[in-house]
Amino acid sequence: MNKKLSILFLFLTLIGINDINAQDKRITEGKDFSYLYKNLPIPLERPQLPNIPERYVKLTDYGAVNDGITLCTEAFAKAIDDLSQQGGGHIFVDDGIWLTGPVMLKSNIDINLSRNAIVKMTPDKSKHRNTTNKTSKLVIPAFYAKNAHDISITGLGAIDGSGAYWRPVKRSKVSASEWKQYTQMGGIISANGEIWYPYNLKNAPSLTKSPEEEANARADLIRVEHCERVLFQDITVQNSPRFHVHPCYCKDVSVLGLTVRCPWNAQNGDAIDLSNCTRCLVTECTIDAGDDGICLKSGTGKTGVDAGPCKDILVEDNTVIHAHGGFVIGSDASGGVQNVVVRNNRFMGTDTGLRFKTSYGRGGATANIFISNIVMTDIKEQAIVFEASYSNKQVGQKDNLVGATDYAPDFKDIHIEHIKCRGCKTGIVAKGDEGLIHDIDIKNSVIFYIKKATEIQETCKLDVSNVTFKTFEMEMW
Repeated sequence: MNKKLSILFLFLTLIGINDINAQDKRITEGKDFSYLYKNLPIPLERPQLPNIPERYVKLTDYGAVNDGITLCTEAFAKAIDDLSQQGGGHIFVDDGIWLTGPVMLKSNIDINLSRNAIVKMTPDKSKHRNTTNKTSKLVIPAFYAKNAHDISITGLGAIDGSGAYWRPVKRSKVSASEWKQYTQMGGIISANGEIWYPYNLKNAPSLTKSPEEEANARADLIRVEHCERVLFQDITVQNSPRFHVHPCYCKDVSVLGLTVRCPWNAQNGDAIDLSNCTRCLVTECTIDAGDDGICLKSGTGKTGVDAGPCKDILVEDNTVIHAHGGFVIGSDASGGVQNVVVRNNRFMGTDTGLRFKTSYGRGGATANIFISNIVMTDIKEQAIVFEASYSNKQVGQKDNLVGATDYAPDFKDIHIEHIKCRGCKTGIVAKGDEGLIHDIDIKNSVIFYIKKATEIQETCKLDVSNVTFKTFEMEMW
């Protein structure tokens, strides 16, 4: 055990944690994920972990109260500022419910959540209004950092985004009793009666002038931008207004052992999105999400190109229970996606398994994408799907397909093998204009489908070899 881990072990003991749980053991044992980088099909650069100084405080030292009523935003700010002025350190959040507004992270800071700690974002929307110069957005993400380095959120505790106060809901996606629960909160129902907007709620006054504007103001739960050496480990992240964990334009990002969950019908409820990030590891996570599970993005148009590609990404040993896609590239992909290995993951009950989606105006080139040893069950639509004319629209909006022909999709150099799928509507689907989907091979796999084995347009160049397709009309496997 090295010196830093020994000190953290001593600190956790001194502040009253006698039952050293799995997270504490993991910290003190210093689990090494270097084994994941052995026998890769292509070399990947590993992410560096944060270097947090050996300095420890408790959130209660700064006036925080764990009763779920007292607002702790100021206590978080004081603790972070105090440690930052000293060069950084660890903030321990003990058992209890810690009600708070946005927390602005700074360099060299770790927030460690006790097993029975729940950080609950206040439903008072006025507390989330942007009063800083950190971002041009109206609302600040719950945990936010920009141009920082060496930051982490760790522990076995939970962060809850109180997303029901922010997300619009389609009536077709909820039961009658659930619809009643939403409408009892107040809010506005669209003219056609099909959408409930959390606007002018009984206990959460609105920030904007219209329900649609309010929906578009939603922020991510955890968002870090232009940061280096970022770690999220073992926490539960749930019920976000929008995306749950969203590093953007970052280097050296490690997402280890997270549980991410939200209602299956949560609008834009992505679990883990990496946007224009380099050197990233996502492993041992369990996801039950309302939108994409693990997703790689690289921006739209010139903005995405200027930000650079998603590059050197390893996604391994994760479980996705529900999502629009288990593993996804897109829909914003103009900056490109390069050097990605996805292996040894399982998807159970997702809408699609492996999903590649973009369109003109937001497309870009891929290179060196290797996917293997994926097991899937009960996939609602396609096991593997390539979409080069994807339409991305918010609740209540019409299709916003881009009519331009620049920034065209370019799905290529993608290698998929050893896939086992028991149950999907269609095995493999590929749709797009000539030259947009090409140089892709899928081999050595078994797919049990319900409706159709493949639906591949002649314009799409896929090499499908040694793939066994079976359905109920054939011999069972």
